[in-house]
Amino acid sequence: MYRIGIDVGGTFTDVTLLNSETGKYYTYKLSSTPQDQSIAIRDGTKETLELYGVSAGELEYFGHGTTVATNMIIERKGAKTALITTKGFRDVLEIGRQTRPSLYNIFENKPETLIKRSLRMEVSERVGADGKIIREVDPAEVKRVLRELKAQEVEALAVCFLFSFLTPDNERVVERCIREELPEVYTSVSSTILPEFREFERLSTTVLNSYLGPRMKMYIDNLKSRVKDLGVKVEPYITQSNGGVMSIGSTVETPILTALSGPSAGVVGAIYVCGCAGYTNLITYDMGGTSTDVSLVNDGHAEYTTKRKVCGLPSGVSMIDVHAVGAGGGSIAYLDNAGALKVGPESAGANPGPAAYGLGGENPVVTDANLVLGRINPEYVLGGRMKINADLSRKAIREKLASKMGVPVEQAASGIISVVNSNMARAIRVITVERGYNPSDFALAAYGGAGPLHAVNLAQEMGIKTVIIPPNPGTLCSLGLLTADIRRSYVKTAITPLDSIDAQWIDECLNPMMEQGGAWLASEKVAQENCRFRNTAEMRYIGQNYELQVALPSGSMPADIVKRLKESFFREHEKNYGYYNEDAPVQIVNFRSEAVGIVSKPGLSKLSFEMGDPSVARIATRSVYFDSVGYRECPVYQREKFGVSPRMDGPCIIEQMDSTTVIPPDAWFEVDVYGNLIVHI
Repeated sequence: MYRIGIDVGGTFTDVTLLNSETGKYYTYKLSSTPQDQSIAIRDGTKETLELYGVSAGELEYFGHGTTVATNMIIERKGAKTALITTKGFRDVLEIGRQTRPSLYNIFENKPETLIKRSLRMEVSERVGADGKIIREVDPAEVKRVLRELKAQEVEALAVCFLFSFLTPDNERVVERCIREELPEVYTSVSSTILPEFREFERLSTTVLNSYLGPRMKMYIDNLKSRVKDLGVKVEPYITQSNGGVMSIGSTVETPILTALSGPSAGVVGAIYVCGCAGYTNLITYDMGGTSTDVSLVNDGHAEYTTKRKVCGLPSGVSMIDVHAVGAGGGSIAYLDNAGALKVGPESAGANPGPAAYGLGGENPVVTDANLVLGRINPEYVLGGRMKINADLSRKAIREKLASKMGVPVEQAASGIISVVNSNMARAIRVITVERGYNPSDFALAAYGGAGPLHAVNLAQEMGIKTVIIPPNPGTLCSLGLLTADIRRSYVKTAITPLDSIDAQWIDECLNPMMEQGGAWLASEKVAQENCRFRNTAEMRYIGQNYELQVALPSGSMPADIVKRLKESFFREHEKNYGYYNEDAPVQIVNFRSEAVGIVSKPGLSKLSFEMGDPSVARIATRSVYFDSVGYRECPVYQREKFGVSPRMDGPCIIEQMDSTTVIPPDAWFEVDVYGNLIVHI
């Protein structure tokens, strides 16, 4: 039997087909279809199965990472959504927080609000800060509001009342009224979507979920239909932002959980592949056509956050802490008003793409620079299926940059690479140095179509000594889909001084969430022996505005749990802020419980031979430009011909269907038993 994973990116759609019995996997790559992602999924599935002689009926699992939710928010193409909230609070959605993306830029534009003011409706109800109902909601008033909204033909509704995370009764009354009056309208209720304090984040997350719901349901229906027409008998699982997967039914209920679906799958894939190679402390580095995503992995576990924004809009759901920058193979290079060379964040995308594509793109991009410098073979993109023209790249760089800068084309191209590498280095500093980590303590796991092109130079800049290039870096996200566990997070706000609680109180907070998570795992058909729970407490000093996550032990809490929590909090505070105060009062803010359904992970296949003579993999020699030495004649290797290999020195180029790896003069690499390139600097 086989498992298939398909990850849709802004430029390419990646496919991985894995033999469940042997662990051998096969990859495929095709252009994305932004107008309807399910078309590329259908075509990619069909072509991959035909290429490797596998029938659709042999698929036992279908995993899918999608950018549908993200694209809907970016392009503002979600459903016509209305809001019902507590009287006097309809403008919270627009007021937001006083913090600005750029503190000193008073002209910075705020993200466009998803619901216009005329569709933000208020009803008379009130729950106090202690959870007591001060005023019950009147069903008659709610139904009058719903009739108004029906006349406006809204497609989705968000319901968010003040302090409903403590007592959801009033929201439940509104939910029942909606089922009676507008049963066809997609509805999200804040006490279900995100039952925690901070009303703006809870409101924003609930609105996002409703805004995405109807369109996501249409997409899921199309996906199911196209996959079924191919003869696939299993329903797809969708990747969440937390790196787990969930069924189609859960996806339709909570589409906000998929907002960062694709990047999280890459992190999961990197953890799996690099873990097999013996590396568990990682900086994951995914450079695609449009953006670069970086994340930190400690001892085999990804860092999580609930403080991320999706296209500028707060989302409080649990996500792998991926930091993204607009630096990809398609990032456009240009001169600013002062004549300085800049790269990104604007991207040429898949169409027109780089100038080399010959589709009308006139602006030079990072891919064009790599072509001019000899790092990419214009005859071998996508295994030779895609022909590109390096002369068009040279022309674009000469006309748009080199002639205006008064430098040779090669120098301008090298400048593009240096600038984009600096942009990516800043992203890595955000997740390491700014959080108390030393980058040199981690290996750089490089993937994405463009990641291996830049990884070694980037590692040199960051003082990282080891770079790991997985066997199929350009399609690692789709492999991650096949190794992801089933996950869902639950939260309970419990703002309480730490010194006033005990182990029993913590158990009483956690147990209902674990019961809820266990029921959800059962609905996802996870056997009880494969169920796990990862519990954390979010803590802060009283008066602080941000919390730190502290892990809780599994099972019932030990008697000294309060002491353990305090010590763990002090360590986290010192790591993040450089100090801690033993005498300042500490409080619990939230408890979180992540329900995990463990998925069996097939062992990766191993290389069957040792390569004594590198010349067996050598397919050409090419002149490649390096900053330190200028042009050098470099051997070009075909990666598929590598066996297990000891030291091989740079400079050299390693080509494969889904990516190209550049090994500069001052680095060497070996090939491990799983086919990973382990690059040493």
